[in-house]
Amino acid sequence: MGTIKMSGIIICENNFGDYDKMLTMLTPGLGKISCVAKGARRPKSALLAGTQFLCFGEYLMYKGANTYTINSCETIEVFYNLRTDLDKLNNAVYITKIIRDVTEENQNCYKILQLFLNTLYTLSETDKNPELVISVFKLKLLCYLGFTPRISECINCKQKENLQYFSLKDNGFKCSACAKQDKSCLSMSESTANAIRYIVMAPAKKLYSFNLKDESLNELKLITKLYFDEKLEL
Repeated sequence: MGTIKMSGIIICENNFGDYDKMLTMLTPGLGKISCVAKGARRPKSALLAGTQFLCFGEYLMYKGANTYTINSCETIEVFYNLRTDLDKLNNAVYITKIIRDVTEENQNCYKILQLFLNTLYTLSETDKNPELVISVFKLKLLCYLGFTPRISECINCKQKENLQYFSLKDNGFKCSACAKQDKSCLSMSESTANAIRYIVMAPAKKLYSFNLKDESLNELKLITKLYFDEKLEL
């Protein structure tokens, strides 16, 4: 196979040999791939910046028997603010671990990569509450993985009003009458329900363009955590 050019973000970085690196990269078309960056740990290496953890760039590489070898790279975004703020970095590491767990090789990851980059940018460049960012990230990721909740009507009776509960078992909204028969239901306010509707329907670039008050944020955080853990069997 000849040399190929692709964009990607480094989601894992390990030392390899005396001066090399073994990397895991998330790409839009090839999914999660393993890469070798020879000499990348040398102080004057042209690969030094572009092979750091959470660096997004454009890479020229060729495929070997089991891994890709990076010939050259052009850095697009390094998310500098994540590297200088420990809290932001910890949150970035947390969502990166999730990304590593849910992606595979030879998988179309365009939407997941776009979500990942938008989330990292929001953490890095804004003062958005990180608990809100992570909750939004988890719910939108579940949508891309095939677990989009049903939000337009009660899952059972099809009623469109008074949808005050979220069913973990049945994947979506329920009215108060139907929720009485479902022990997996969590109550939620109207603003929390509207936030969930927005997250499910919003385009990627506008995903984080809202805020929630503390009470609704706590509800959203609980619902997304339990729904995420339930669907991914964590």
